Amino acid sequence: MRTVGRLCSVAVLAFTTASLLFAQEDANRKIAGGGISVPGWQGTVDPQEQKAGQTVNDAKLTKEGDALHITTGPAITYWNPKNVAKGDYTVSATFTEPKFMNLNTHPHPYGIVIAGNDMGTPQQSYLYCAAYGNGNFIVRGFGPEPFQLNGRREANDAVHKAAGPGQPVTQDIAMQVKGDKVSCIINGTVVKTFDKSEVVAPGKLKSTDGVYGIRFAHNTDGTVTNLKMTTP
Repeated sequence: MRTVGRLCSVAVLAFTTASLLFAQEDANRKIAGGGISVPGWQGTVDPQEQKAGQTVNDAKLTKEGDALHITTGPAITYWNPKNVAKGDYTVSATFTEPKFMNLNTHPHPYGIVIAGNDMGTPQQSYLYCAAYGNGNFIVRGFGPEPFQLNGRREANDAVHKAAGPGQPVTQDIAMQVKGDKVSCIINGTVVKTFDKSEVVAPGKLKSTDGVYGIRFAHNTDGTVTNLKMTTP
């Protein structure tokens, strides 16, 4: 029994040590020469990143030809106030991670933001659908406190998987508001649909009308092309 107890203690210690090392390895970076250099665009880092003293200058948003290039740093949301969607609409874009996991120790997500209201203030609210390069996705919102809609992550065969670390992976991601439904669409497949009443509620979204944009988790590097809003 003593031997079993010692083995359990060693296992717990090893797990705790590994977890601490993992957390240290995945600490938020500060991107040199960071900030927003694309005219008209704005950004905000997550509240927990703000509390740690990080700002939009610790991530980078640039324009390279027709692509937006994002490198983080802290988890961040970007938008242009001129980009507003109302009623029934679909917001979509193509996201490319040229080198999967090149800035992190595990997959991190990126995706489409919709329904942005009071952005950049403590009262902000928005919703996003984001994909991971390992086949998972997440639907989450801020209202202004974060709220989960499909757990931390969920697997779906529609989400593309990188061949391995350092390899490219591309996702076509969209969010659609149609009637009383809000859907997350990845690579042409509806991976999750919610009733509006699930997302527009006290402590969640103020409305599904609002600005749209993009979001990248911390320590992630990728590009966005063909960001657009279409209506029925």
